[in-house]
Amino acid sequence: MYIFISNVALPDLGSISATVPKTVVNSMTGRKTISLTECAAQIFLYLVFAEVEIALLVVMCYDRYVAICHPLHYRLIITPSLCSQATAGSWTSGLVYSAVHTGSLFRLPFTKTNVIQQYFCDVPQILRISSPDVQYSESVLLAVSFCLVLGCFAFMFVSYVNIFSTVFKAHSVKVRKKAISTCTPQLSILLLLVISGAIAVLGPIAQKPSLKNLLTAMFYSMVPPFVNPIIYCLRNREINAALRRMCHRYSLFTIKNSLH
Repeated sequence: MYIFISNVALPDLGSISATVPKTVVNSMTGRKTISLTECAAQIFLYLVFAEVEIALLVVMCYDRYVAICHPLHYRLIITPSLCSQATAGSWTSGLVYSAVHTGSLFRLPFTKTNVIQQYFCDVPQILRISSPDVQYSESVLLAVSFCLVLGCFAFMFVSYVNIFSTVFKAHSVKVRKKAISTCTPQLSILLLLVISGAIAVLGPIAQKPSLKNLLTAMFYSMVPPFVNPIIYCLRNREINAALRRMCHRYSLFTIKNSLH
């Protein structure tokens, strides 16, 4: 379980590192340009980390399914070698998928314009200025990707249905709380990933710069990597105790100020 959590932290850090540094540099220098190589690198890295995170969430979902629904067989099924193979497979699939996607996007010159209405190189914006051949091949690739992601979400949905049906059959309240506290962070991250992905894919492609476009892009590119570590930290007893102390001190401070 912990090897998967540590690997999920890497895509969160990597996805922010792929887009934010260049944005900060451009903001400080007043430049609004990015080279073709840097643009391709941004898309490649962002897609790698996004795909790896989805794959690891699927693996973690299966891990929780075996741990809760088949606890006696857990050590026989989830072996250290299986964990290593699943982790390596997640990263390999992410690298392959991103390489195919990025290669398809940049295989032909851009025929329309070189201006994108975004603070980083986003796939919808690159498709907007691509040639019709690239748009067609990318539409096929995105359709296949959508089917694969839908299959992953269907697998996780069925797994969590079985997990919670098993949990609610347990007679011990302590066992229920422990199982729910284990699965809640993953469900929260999955929900956040689905919402941000839906905003990125289903949202309209901006034709001109706007505050709404900027805030939308910041939400799906920055919020999930920033919130995910916080969600996992909430399972830590020391973190929870520190948060309770902080809230208690804040409430006392507020009461004292109101009395004065």
